Amino acid sequence: MQGSKLYVGNLPYSATSEEVTELFSQYGQVVEVNIIERKGFGFVEMSSPSEAEAAKEALNNYDFQGRNIRVDEARPMKRREGRPKRRY
Repeated sequence: MQGSKLYVGNLPYSATSEEVTELFSQYGQVVEVNIIERKGFGFVEMSSPSEAEAAKEALNNYDFQGRNIRVDEARPMKRREGRPKRRY
């Protein structure tokens, strides 16, 4: 694993940053948790790639509050081109 930032999908909508931090801190130091509200996913940044790998291996498909979460290495955001302006 190259980075230390993880994508966490299929989160319960009621999950809080504190609960996610507590879950991931079992595998190392959590630097930052960013949950995207009402979308069911978020990002967790660990302090090192090895800690991120350990968390990914242990928590991918883990039952968290009744949902099997998906944990994977976060990918960089794709640059989105703006829509061309229309001329009428």
